[in-house]
Amino acid sequence: MNTYAQVAALLDKCRTEGKTKAEIIVSLAEACLGWSYVWGGYGQQCTKSNREKYANRTVCPSGEADAIRKKCQRLRASSPKDTCAGCKWYPGGVTLFFDCRGFTRWVLARVGVTLAGAGATSQWNTASNWAEKGVIADMPKDKICCVFKANGRVMEHTGLYIGNGKIVHCSGEVKEGKPTDRGWTHYGIPKGIEGGAPVTLPTLRKGSKGEYVTLLQTKLIQRGYDLSPYGADGSFGNKTLSAVIAFQSDNGLTADGVVGTKTWEALNSGETTLYTVNIQHLGKAVADEIVGKYGGTMTAERG
Repeated sequence: MNTYAQVAALLDKCRTEGKTKAEIIVSLAEACLGWSYVWGGYGQQCTKSNREKYANRTVCPSGEADAIRKKCQRLRASSPKDTCAGCKWYPGGVTLFFDCRGFTRWVLARVGVTLAGAGATSQWNTASNWAEKGVIADMPKDKICCVFKANGRVMEHTGLYIGNGKIVHCSGEVKEGKPTDRGWTHYGIPKGIEGGAPVTLPTLRKGSKGEYVTLLQTKLIQRGYDLSPYGADGSFGNKTLSAVIAFQSDNGLTADGVVGTKTWEALNSGETTLYTVNIQHLGKAVADEIVGKYGGTMTAERG
């Protein structure tokens, strides 16, 4: 299983090589195999604090909330652990979690394709999402498609058809299947995939929010810019603004704090360097907070 840092590096590589949107979608979907299912998730980091947040939401069904906690070794009431080390969803670094519609939304958003709708049913019913849609028997075998499973008027599950008879979807975890599995009933080709145009990213500035801000913040953190105490929270505030201006200044760009084409290109160029930092003599509460926010392992030593 890949870490999020590895998948982010893969995305950088695909963009640098000029891969088409369809090629990037295929690579990302396969790179995320094994990542966890969390009801309502759409690409949040799989940490103790994020799982607890989603389990405690008033809109989360009780059965889903119990599953979110039971799958986390740090939240299980029967046998809680102090770190993420050894967890299936912590392969030496942080991964992300999704529900089914959150997974398709996240992957497509990485190539600038937006699926409107809060759930699988509303995604399907939003006509502006689709260049073409129909029943599964008519699905083209050579195009990226979203697939759906209908139960009456409700679409109870969704995934991505990535060609070569493969469907990647999130149920329990991100997994691979076939068009003949699970009773898929419908398909839709999202608008914006055709043509294979290079991926473009939106202009961001102070006040911007959402997944692309999280992507920006993650890249800044990977390059050593300080975003504490908020981290990659998806909100472009003063801390992110300062980091962007510093990055632009360091890379010979206009230091205006606006993330446009040239700033994205600079962020996406070159190899991403990741560092391991050992901090000694921290109290357990502070160490837990750092590991929960950034991932990693914690070693206790007694003097």
